[in-house]
Amino acid sequence: MSRLAGKVALITGGAGGIGLETVRLFLENGASVAMADFNRNAGKAACEELCAAGYQEHVTFVQVDVSSAESVQLMVENVISHFVTIDILINNAGITQDSMLSKMSIEQWQRVIDVNLNGVFYCTKFVAPHMVKEGSGKIINTSSIVGVHGNIGQTNYAATKAGVIGMTKTWAKELGFKGINVNAVAPGYVETAMVASVPEKVLASMVEKVPLRRLGKPSDIAQAYLYLASDDANYVNGTVLEVNGGLVI
Repeated sequence: MSRLAGKVALITGGAGGIGLETVRLFLENGASVAMADFNRNAGKAACEELCAAGYQEHVTFVQVDVSSAESVQLMVENVISHFVTIDILINNAGITQDSMLSKMSIEQWQRVIDVNLNGVFYCTKFVAPHMVKEGSGKIINTSSIVGVHGNIGQTNYAATKAGVIGMTKTWAKELGFKGINVNAVAPGYVETAMVASVPEKVLASMVEKVPLRRLGKPSDIAQAYLYLASDDANYVNGTVLEVNGGLVI
C-alpha cells in the first residue's frame, strides 16, 4: 500500500541513520523525496544508490547547513523548483556535543543550539508558507527522550530537544487551522552512529533498562515518521510520540 502516493517530502539529515531509513521508507510508500544533508559526499552516494534502485524520478539530494538561514532558504527554493511543492517536512537533522555543565564550552553550547534548535526553526519558517498556500501539510520535528526527561552531560542537547517540543506545540496551534499538522517524535536510544560511540558497558546498561530489551532501530523511528506523515494521522496535531521501547514507564 502506498501511504504517501503523490506526496513530496523534505527530510533533513537524510544521508544517514534514521534520516536515510526514512527516505527509503517514504520512497517505498510512493512519496517523492528531497534528501537534505550537510554531508555532500554521503548525500550524493545515497542518492545515486536510490536512483539505481529505480527511484531516479522521485529522489533528489540537496546540500544544506540547517544552522544557516540563507542555506535553508536556498534549499527550500531548490526543492520547490524541482518538485513544485512540499507536502511533508521531517526536521530530522541534529548533532551532539556532550559535556558536563562545568566543562561545556560556549562553542559546544552554541553549535548544538544552532543546528538542533535554530535549524528546526529555519526549516519550518521557510517551508510553512508553501504549505499554507496549499492549505495542507505535515510537519514532523525530531525531539528526544532527553528533551522530555533530561540526561547527565547533555545540557545543550536536552535544551534543544525540549525547545523542539515547545515549538511543535506552538506551531500546532498557529498552523492547525490552516490545514497543517505539526507533531514531534521523541526517540529513545537508537542504533545509530551517534549511539555507537557510547562505551559497551553503558550500552548494555541502557538495554537492560528497556522492557523490550533492545535499543531502537532506525526503522522504528522511520515508521513513526511514516504514520504521522500519512493520512492515518490527519487528526493528530501537537503531540509528542515517544518511541523508546518503554524505557521511562
